[in-house]
Amino acid sequence: MVLIWTQFGMKHKNVNVKCKVRVMHRGDSSGSSSAESTKSEQDTPCLAIKPTGKDFYKILGVSPESNEDKIKKAYRKMALKFHPDKNSDADAADRFKEIAEAYEILTDPKKRIIYDQFGEEGIKNGMSMSMAGRNNFHSECHANSFHGSDHFDIFFGNDLDGEDDLFNPFRRFTFSHVGQDGGLRRGQRRLQGEAVVRDLLVTLEDVMHGCTKHVKITRSRLNADGRSLRSEDKVLNVVVKKGWKAGTKITFPREGDETPNNTPADITFILRDKEHPQYKREGSNIVYTTKITLKEALCGCTVNVPTLDNRMMPLPCSDVIKPGAVRRLRGEGLPLPKSPSNRGDLVVKFQVLFPDRIPPQSREIIKHSLANC
Repeated sequence: MVLIWTQFGMKHKNVNVKCKVRVMHRGDSSGSSSAESTKSEQDTPCLAIKPTGKDFYKILGVSPESNEDKIKKAYRKMALKFHPDKNSDADAADRFKEIAEAYEILTDPKKRIIYDQFGEEGIKNGMSMSMAGRNNFHSECHANSFHGSDHFDIFFGNDLDGEDDLFNPFRRFTFSHVGQDGGLRRGQRRLQGEAVVRDLLVTLEDVMHGCTKHVKITRSRLNADGRSLRSEDKVLNVVVKKGWKAGTKITFPREGDETPNNTPADITFILRDKEHPQYKREGSNIVYTTKITLKEALCGCTVNVPTLDNRMMPLPCSDVIKPGAVRRLRGEGLPLPKSPSNRGDLVVKFQVLFPDRIPPQSREIIKHSLANC
């Protein structure tokens, strides 16, 4: 009988895989033989795997040997440098996202181990801790070659969590959870948890200028054993672009809770307008209600209208103003979502204040003046 052990020696950036072959003759329980005494073991390179993807250490400007404190310091420095609110470069937002992604991976012990061994593709393809931490595989064969499916089992089988990842070329296969007591039957797939949906209040000033909201969440994540859970905090950077309308949805894939039976859920924020003391929003227009007296409505006046950027716009009104009449200040509203350089209107609605009483003498004068109206 031939027993074959495959021993993997892996290092980040250049993974060398070696196969160690030990031949044992029938009836030889000690495993020794004349063949073994002369050349019983030989290490033969079988496969070289070179991880591809982003170099998260380089993105943060740290070495692979850096501890968590150094990584956090580097993150704070780089995040401050490339934060979209402080850096106007065209690629600042993309750089900031890369920095946040690198920080998330390198400060998570489980993800960092997988990344160090398999690179970014290991994270995307759902490599598990058991695969990352396993150094020896045992397979029993009756020939000097593997069966066709053995290669798949050794490199990918039985340790992947079966997530339906669009970036995973093996997503059409179902993987079993060997050695886990998470409640799944053998061969059962992990389904994604139910999405978490929350409202995100924004002011009209936020929509006017655009902003980034930093939302701290607390979520459940699996530990390395694949069964127990831990609670962890994370800050999500929600970018609100100029002119976005209420009801706009912003989704963070797989940033929610994870369980032994479910892959991480999505988190979705829905923009909601915070009540403003002066304006009402109507799409990309804003409505301002001004109060005028009956005299001003009949005789004309000039109304000073405040804008969202703290200017005062004079609005002359020479004609008679009826209750509920509106005037428009073109281009003084909110940016258009699809064309932020253009803006909606500031709509001025008039509320005419009528007196509670009119003295008899004034009433006669009004009757005489309005006799022909």
